[in-house]
Amino acid sequence: MNALLELPAIRQRATRISVADYHRLGELPVELLRGTIVDKISKLPAHYTTAEDLREILTSQIQPGQILRVDGPLTFADSEPEPDLCIVKGTKADFRQAHPTNAELVIEVAVSSLEIDRVKALIYAEAGIPEYWIVCPEEKCIEVYRTPSVQGYAAPVLFKSPTVLESSALPDLRVELGELFR
Repeated sequence: MNALLELPAIRQRATRISVADYHRLGELPVELLRGTIVDKISKLPAHYTTAEDLREILTSQIQPGQILRVDGPLTFADSEPEPDLCIVKGTKADFRQAHPTNAELVIEVAVSSLEIDRVKALIYAEAGIPEYWIVCPEEKCIEVYRTPSVQGYAAPVLFKSPTVLESSALPDLRVELGELFR
């Protein structure tokens, strides 16, 4: 059985499917995790506002040859998650025919989705995403996952406000948690 389905929060909203069949579904509020269709959780105001604040902070730090994607899919072997934010190498034109298959940094905002976002860590690690952040606005902290492998990431490091978080995958990128969680 798919380990993802062991989580009641996911099992209640799940249907098995391939990536190709998932693409045929079109624009539904779902994402594909481990071959399972999972309904996306509605975005609460704290989620939306935090994601927007992060987008504004990161936009000015994006370097040439990088794209900041918001709610943009990443395509992996058996999953197509849609992280709240991610930074990928390339140009928009590079992704007109297919979604990116990798990213330098993936960010999920967890207001009501922390359990699912922690499960996604293994998916992102297996895909070789060098750095993954779970932003927890209510706790005013960010869980940072680095050093991916097929077994997952090394233990996460917790950054709490008012710390300055500097990305190891993107050295020019930094977020002042005091500014983010004001």
